[in-house]
Amino acid sequence: MEVDALEAAAREQTGLDDFGSGSHREGLEVLVDSVEGEAQLSAVGVLALESQITKCLVNRLRVIDWHRTHPEVATERAGRPLIVLGLPRTGTTLLSELLHRDPANRSLMRWEALDSVPPPNAARFASDPRVDAARADAGMLDELNPGFRAIHYEAPDGPTECVTLLAQDFKSLLWETVANIPSYGEWLLSCDQTSAYEYHHQMLQLLQSDAPGRWALKTPHHCLAIDALLAQYPDARLVMTHRDPVTVVASLCSLVRSLSGTFSDADHGDYINRHWTAVAVELMERVMRWRDTHDDSIVVDVPYDDLVADPVAAVRSIYEHAGDELASKAESLMRRYVTEHPRGEHGRHAYALDELGLDRGELDERFAAYCDRYLT
Repeated sequence: MEVDALEAAAREQTGLDDFGSGSHREGLEVLVDSVEGEAQLSAVGVLALESQITKCLVNRLRVIDWHRTHPEVATERAGRPLIVLGLPRTGTTLLSELLHRDPANRSLMRWEALDSVPPPNAARFASDPRVDAARADAGMLDELNPGFRAIHYEAPDGPTECVTLLAQDFKSLLWETVANIPSYGEWLLSCDQTSAYEYHHQMLQLLQSDAPGRWALKTPHHCLAIDALLAQYPDARLVMTHRDPVTVVASLCSLVRSLSGTFSDADHGDYINRHWTAVAVELMERVMRWRDTHDDSIVVDVPYDDLVADPVAAVRSIYEHAGDELASKAESLMRRYVTEHPRGEHGRHAYALDELGLDRGELDERFAAYCDRYLT
């Protein structure tokens, strides 16, 4: 796997050669070096990572070209987005699905996030042929790892996380969920993520140009770079979900073991425990530092237990905090979603601290400040 060859493949597929500012290059180089030296990918893993990296480069070329040939797109801003963040495994996916049911909201769809040009058209949104392509991609993962649905599931025609957009600037936690890459992980926590969020905004400008709406977005990654996020969306409303961090870390480590294990036959369990515990701590510490030094009235806190007990009431509280009203039609659609998609519909995600090699006492100590602040 070589950076020049990957970029050449993307150029050949598109007939384009402008990657924009070039801000993607450093992250791509670190990622490729880390994959080559540390990930211990299987043959299937090499093909999968090469394909995913190339798709990100292809889409980036097309997005940059669209902005060049349609400069009017850059005059529009993505105003007052509702952005869900918080630790992974804290109900962010459920909340994203509920917000998607409100016709006034505009979700980032899985099928458009990595195949963005031409921009989707509102009148043909549900029948866009890219939906079928996304279904085919999802089917490949189901064949390789059929049990992963029980851990995390995104419908091909449903909302997805912003990490897919950030990955096209190669500054994204997404890469670390599919491969165990310590050098890249260390670099990601220290790099300036401004360019990734500038590209993120370019993407939303493009996607909303023919299918507008009030953006409802989510990813725990945003905890790492709230200043960069708000530089692009200064009027954003933030939603922070909360859950027992011991449960969160155990579930997260189980998820990464399953997903990255699809592409590697090596045992990375000890590294996954160390690294993702550290990532979870960093996510929370950065959020707490930001909230200590800024007016955090734009943030509404949502406990996981409240969200699970009464999902629609939790959404209503979010809307009230933002000064919005939950319309009766939106509430009805949300209640229908909850009825039709019960918890555990894809199977039960089973995990245990001792089986994973995690120590409850150590986790309690590392998250003590967070628990004292948000869970007491």
